[in-house]
Amino acid sequence: MSNDLDVSRLIRPEDVEVARDWLGEDRLVERVSRIAWSILIEPGDRAAGEHIARFGAAESLARVAAAAEEGGNETAQASDRWRSRWDSALVAAAVAAGSRRGLQIVIPGDEAWPRSLDDLGPHAPVVLWVRGDPSTLVDRASVGIVGARAATPYGEHVAADIAGELAASGTTIVSGAAYGIDGAAHRAALRAGGRTVAFVAGGADRVYPAGHAHLLAQIAETGAVVAECPPGTTPTRWRFLARNRLIAAVSDGTVVVEAGARSGSINTAAHAASIGRPLGAVPGPITSSTSAGCHRVLREYDAVCVTSADDVRELIGAASAPIPLAYESPDAVRVADALSRRRPRDVEDLARRSGLAPADVIATLGLLSLQGAAEARPDGWVATV
Repeated sequence: MSNDLDVSRLIRPEDVEVARDWLGEDRLVERVSRIAWSILIEPGDRAAGEHIARFGAAESLARVAAAAEEGGNETAQASDRWRSRWDSALVAAAVAAGSRRGLQIVIPGDEAWPRSLDDLGPHAPVVLWVRGDPSTLVDRASVGIVGARAATPYGEHVAADIAGELAASGTTIVSGAAYGIDGAAHRAALRAGGRTVAFVAGGADRVYPAGHAHLLAQIAETGAVVAECPPGTTPTRWRFLARNRLIAAVSDGTVVVEAGARSGSINTAAHAASIGRPLGAVPGPITSSTSAGCHRVLREYDAVCVTSADDVRELIGAASAPIPLAYESPDAVRVADALSRRRPRDVEDLARRSGLAPADVIATLGLLSLQGAAEARPDGWVATV
């Protein structure tokens, strides 16, 4: 059966050309079917995910339509919550809005589809609506940085330091475009000339929060603003919570910088832990309510304590071999204290000053010399650091 006939089951014949001009011929029926599903369901709908996995997006739509007419079976019961949105005009409107607003869609099987989303199983999104460059989702290592909206200067400073350094070295910064920690992470990535991705809870064309209109525009210029809901969708509390699973799944690791005891960032951490993603948290003062969630993540989710970008690289396996912690033996400390940077001192003098035996001083001087901390001269030894 032709694309025209199949697509005409989902949208009006007069809207097919709009869909073709925007989406192209490649898998047109599949793309429009998934657009229809993104209208019918709320994010993370398990029943829809299982149905699509079993029958495919287009066939499952046909089965749901038939079940809605027949009633009485399991699919009909599941479609009860979708029936109020069962309108081909809504699909056509979404296609028109996506085309008019310059959005792109990414579906499973596309080069830009993050395969890591498949770890969500039936809770995976059916389609991603992208404002910006879809390749940002897959072209390099990525780290999710999330935290409190009501962030402290400490939290925003740490988020910016970590995000900026990671972005400057080629890591994509993923967050949710909210005020506070999210915004600090996105802005730092942009300042560093890096790439950043914002997963939003409404439509990719929506500006939310309003104060981040310029920031979202900047993100879309070099990275991507991504949604699983169609254009025009209003953010809701449930959609914010559901959005968090996408941040966790797309990121190679997630870091909670600052979070209250009941913060939505803990929800993101829980998603990361449930699908086996590396998880880190930045500690704060034990008296700070905005760090209570981080401490909970460290305690309950076996998160790694993160204090720098190097810690994050190690978390996601992108770090070079760790540098061993410096250890100074007691003898080395005593001999180093006895050395002078200006006046050479012989072994006997150093033994007297350090309280060590001359043989121990000689052995310790050899180690200090190898470390570049001491230097032998004709008339004795001097400190070099």
